[in-house]
Amino acid sequence: MKKIFFILLLTPLFVTSNTIINTADNSTKTNSFQSIKTVDHSKWDTLLKKHVSSNGNVNYKGFLKDKAALEGYLDILEANVPSKSWSRNATLAYWINTYNAFTVKLIIDNYPVKSIKEISNPWGKKFITLGGQKYSLEQIEHEILRKMGEPRIHFAINCASFSCPNLLNEAYTEAELSKQLAEVSKNFINDKTKNTITKSKIEISEIFNWFGGDFKTKGSLIDFLNQYSSTKIDSKAKTTFKNYNWNLNE
Repeated sequence: MKKIFFILLLTPLFVTSNTIINTADNSTKTNSFQSIKTVDHSKWDTLLKKHVSSNGNVNYKGFLKDKAALEGYLDILEANVPSKSWSRNATLAYWINTYNAFTVKLIIDNYPVKSIKEISNPWGKKFITLGGQKYSLEQIEHEILRKMGEPRIHFAINCASFSCPNLLNEAYTEAELSKQLAEVSKNFINDKTKNTITKSKIEISEIFNWFGGDFKTKGSLIDFLNQYSSTKIDSKAKTTFKNYNWNLNE
């Protein structure tokens, strides 16, 4: 046993990211610690750049013409559900893109419609298949995304309606997620068609009412808003909520 141990010490293993090289005989074998595989969202990115304007107007007729390309991306999502090895940002990006892409799919499958609310049970219907499991939009939002403790997802996921935060015309990615979430938060909060903000009075989106608790984990709602608002809001500002416009965002 001592001799064997001594021999092993004289034949060290040099590990690269994908290969183990045995210097005793120059043989190689695949390393069990492969690079973590996530999803390439470039197909979705291409569709968004093509069919969504910089101010969030969605060309659903264009998506309808590119339905095969959209379904090709959805197939990628179905085959690559996040695992525990993925980073938090990669997982968040996957589920945000999944929510948005399947919302577009829901609209074009029922197009033309004037509102997502014309569709029967749009958020509760389990029409999404990922890794062999059925999901609804509300499951993805409430049981997955909201439980990840990132309130800014509410400005990233889009419900195909005018009062929703704009659908970003690029895919969310692991590398860019932090910057993207900060950008969409700032854009939504300062969008005068969505929120009216002055120092002493704010009339803001129902999103801040429906999901108020999500924005108060590190302070008050106004504390959260002041992180992104171009107008500094007084801590005792009067707060009211705007009526929600469910008309299609096209």
